[in-house]
Amino acid sequence: MLKSPMIKVPLSIRRKILIGYILFITVITIGAAFTYLNLKVIEEQVLFGNVTSDFFDTILEIRRFEKNYFLYRTTDEYKETLYFVNKSEQLLQENHKGFDKLLIDDSTRRIARMLRRYKALLSNDFELNASVGSSERLKLETTIRKMGKEIVTVAKEMSQKEHQYIQKLLFTLHRALLVSIAFLFVFGAAVGLILFKTVSIPLKLLEKSMDKISSGKLQTVSIQSSDREIVSFREAFNKMLRELEMRQRQLVHSEKLASLGTLLSGVAHELNNPLSNISTSYQILNEELEEADTEYKRQLLSQIGEQTDRARDIVRSILDFSRLKDLDRKLLSLRDLIGETIFFIRSQIPTHVDIHVDVPDEIEIYADKQRIQQVFLNLIKNAIDAIADDGSVTITARSVAGESEPDCENLEGVDNYHPTPEDTTKDHTVYIKIQDTGMGVPPEVITKIFDPFFTTKDVGKGSGLGLFVTHSIIEEHDGSIKAESKIGHGTSFLICLPQLQTPPKEETE
Repeated sequence: MLKSPMIKVPLSIRRKILIGYILFITVITIGAAFTYLNLKVIEEQVLFGNVTSDFFDTILEIRRFEKNYFLYRTTDEYKETLYFVNKSEQLLQENHKGFDKLLIDDSTRRIARMLRRYKALLSNDFELNASVGSSERLKLETTIRKMGKEIVTVAKEMSQKEHQYIQKLLFTLHRALLVSIAFLFVFGAAVGLILFKTVSIPLKLLEKSMDKISSGKLQTVSIQSSDREIVSFREAFNKMLRELEMRQRQLVHSEKLASLGTLLSGVAHELNNPLSNISTSYQILNEELEEADTEYKRQLLSQIGEQTDRARDIVRSILDFSRLKDLDRKLLSLRDLIGETIFFIRSQIPTHVDIHVDVPDEIEIYADKQRIQQVFLNLIKNAIDAIADDGSVTITARSVAGESEPDCENLEGVDNYHPTPEDTTKDHTVYIKIQDTGMGVPPEVITKIFDPFFTTKDVGKGSGLGLFVTHSIIEEHDGSIKAESKIGHGTSFLICLPQLQTPPKEETE
């Protein structure tokens, strides 16, 4: 017979705290009950101590009146002695259970027999007449005194044991209280540690995840926790992140289409040249079709083929740029990539704007061509738009060794960096600067330019998504971007990208 699998339902934080609270209250209740019972026993023993004290005082009174009786031989002294003997027997009989706890063996019965024997001897001594010789009376008196002394010894022993028993109870109570306090401390620390591990640590990890997400890194929350609230929050939040990532991809694609429109307006002119050449060659070939100059015809056909390949390459570049696909990193020549981007928008560059490119041929970046080209397209187009009068856009790049994590905040010495032979084996960071000579951006604006839907252009001339998408693409490539600007001195965008000497196997295979 198949057994249904056990489904483990995660506990909620509230239930864990409630269980810890119940356990803590239970332990405190048990400790309080134990302490109460010990105090009750001590209270009973203190009350019984009064009985023991009365018994011992009664025995001492017996001895005191015994001495008076032997001294004066009066009936009153005899009756007083007998009265205290009877009283001690009564106390012993009424509290024999309490006395049994203090004495071992049959000590209680033994002292009872001694009291009966003492009373009998005392009665015999009182009943003896004067005719009895003094030697016999002295012998009986000695026996009575000896027995009285033994009774006092036993009574004193009972009183001492009663005090020892109370001290033992107090010592046990003190030790129990110390153990209880230590146990409560350890138990409280254990409960606190468990709650810290199961509640505080996951919440702290959530806080760190939120900090990363607030900085722009959309990473799914992968916190392992058995708390129902945290599990529910993690699943709901990850679902929201997936939705946000999907929306962001759609946003990137929308911005890409907007960039594609800019690119197409520039490419239309470039595409017109090969088409015109193809048309001209075709017309000439059509007119010279009947001529016998085969070599000339072959040259015309070759020109048509070359111009067709040129037009095909332009169209292919447009298709690659517009296609929505996953990140596909490859080693790319940075100089060629920037040159191709400028080629796309060459027809849109005003005559009063000069573009200077200072990028060494040997610099390569490991990036997705389509996306990184969109970054350069956005930044170069923005730089051109920022120049109202005569000006220039300068694009420079340097590869610096020894930078494990690209950081645009650390740019000192980058422009003057000269590699050494040892640097060829190190990890490199590529620093790219795109600088214009426009009017610049105010400080209160420069901090917001990477925010979505933020634009300083007139209504209808910008969506406010270009730099937001640029920032997202750079982060996808494990890089960083920074903007610097001064009013009247233009704006600079600093891009930092990791340059891998050898691409990862899983991405190159």
